Amino acid sequence: MFDHTGIVVSDLARARAFYDAIGKPLGLVTADNGEQAFIFGKSKAEPIPYLWVGTLRPSYWADGSRTGVNQMHVAFVAPSKDAVDAFHAAGIAAGGTDHGAPGPREGAEGYYGAFLLDPDGNNIEAAFRDNLPYLHAS
Repeated sequence: MFDHTGIVVSDLARARAFYDAIGKPLGLVTADNGEQAFIFGKSKAEPIPYLWVGTLRPSYWADGSRTGVNQMHVAFVAPSKDAVDAFHAAGIAAGGTDHGAPGPREGAEGYYGAFLLDPDGNNIEAAFRDNLPYLHAS
């Protein structure tokens, strides 16, 4: 679990279309956060954790950093294997690249996940863990 994290993208509209598409099967939504950013998370009622996505250069970036140089990895909790499958299909349809088809992963009991590269090359994952039911409680 995380409070928040953020990534810088090169094309906000393209990124928004991708995150809108993968959010639907995971129960996540995007919300405006100014003209150059949006927030990706659960809802106004449950604002944390969230992913900040924008075109601004963060003040914390080290010299030499730029979009796509330091690939980010973010894994989102999926409520089911079907949601992982839908996440992967929606991401591909919205301009993402397959980086690991949906399925179990060796060495991770009860884990079912899928990996996509977003339009800027960030590694975005959806993970369902059937051995951790508290992750799926309403």
